Amino acid sequence: MDYSIHDAIEVGFNHVVFIIRKDIEKEFKEVIGDRIAAICASHGVTVDYAFQDINDIPGELPEGRAKPWGTGQAVLAAKKVIKTPFIVINADDYYGKEGFKTVHEYLVNGGKSCMAGFVLKNTLSDNGGVTRGICKMDDQNNLTEVVETKNIVKTADGAEADGKEIDVDSLVSMNMWGLTPYFLDVLEKGFKEFFEKEVPGNPLKAEYLIPIFIGELLKKGKMSVNVLKTNDTWYGMTYHEDVAAVKVSFKKMLENGVYKADLFGDL
Repeated sequence: MDYSIHDAIEVGFNHVVFIIRKDIEKEFKEVIGDRIAAICASHGVTVDYAFQDINDIPGELPEGRAKPWGTGQAVLAAKKVIKTPFIVINADDYYGKEGFKTVHEYLVNGGKSCMAGFVLKNTLSDNGGVTRGICKMDDQNNLTEVVETKNIVKTADGAEADGKEIDVDSLVSMNMWGLTPYFLDVLEKGFKEFFEKEVPGNPLKAEYLIPIFIGELLKKGKMSVNVLKTNDTWYGMTYHEDVAAVKVSFKKMLENGVYKADLFGDL
């Protein structure tokens, strides 16, 4: 997460919003938040908190529900503190610098909604199969569909999923979205509809997920999302064995000057 915050500040983002549970606020601030807030303050970047609450819903909490409501509700929790175009990321993934740069440029130049499209081969694990949302686009690079493809594994020739060859140069969604405050109004309305239509049939496990919701808007022609290609390698911890490879990759980036040992020292 430190690297993502560094990369966002470096390209011009000036507001960080941590979306967490209220019950971990004290510990989060002690371990991460206060340190990041001090760094941000020294660079003119504001920090806010938004709290995802299982009870913050447009209806009654189903009996026995313990599972959080998903990324859609999480982002919606930040609605009160977001007043400008923004980028959404997963805190525990590494996205590289290019995605932040392209999304920031798109938004500051008046773009409405976009998504960083990562090259599939730059997101695969050496340690097993992964699920990826493969993007389909029109000739203007507007997203038409995200096809969730499970169990994609590396092969000698590229990649395959359940025996079917997959184009490793396909662009995939890693949940790096560029959005506007207007989208939050749409997201809020969608959450009410989700509660009316989806929750009654699956009250304990139904999730309000941003990729699913955006996919529904695309099908209805109610949203346009421009896909911005990024060539950076995405790192996540799909498997425990991925940790060693990620450590090696970050060591190389430090050696090559991509980052400094004092991470925020070059801002």
